[in-house]
Amino acid sequence: MSEFASPRAVFQRLIDGVTARRLEVLPQLYAEDAVVVHPFAEPASRLEGRAALREHFARNFARLETLSVEMAARNVVVHETADPEVIIAEFEYAGRNAGTGREFVVPNIFVLRVRNGHIVESRDYAHHGAFEEAMA
Repeated sequence: MSEFASPRAVFQRLIDGVTARRLEVLPQLYAEDAVVVHPFAEPASRLEGRAALREHFARNFARLETLSVEMAARNVVVHETADPEVIIAEFEYAGRNAGTGREFVVPNIFVLRVRNGHIVESRDYAHHGAFEEAMA
């Protein structure tokens, strides 16, 4: 596996793509049959496949654009595991809702499985309540 395709490198491309809103790049980071679960969302969500992920990113980016939200990933810590395909990443999305002037910090923990340079499964534990509050 090349460094470019390592779980750590794919994760970095993921958070860079989210913060820069690179809709054309993000779905390609995932396997065709990838599964992404958001256990802390209300209600919990499960996305299956690139098409669902593309729609998920497009919907969320449109909302961020409408609300003039800028954000960055910070305090990123990546933990290697005994399984070379799996990493655990801790980080925060920090930003500002320009429409309200409200600043926000959303803590996240992602558990990613990357195979052949693509995310095949992810459990994204985000503080969705903090994000919703920032968007209000």
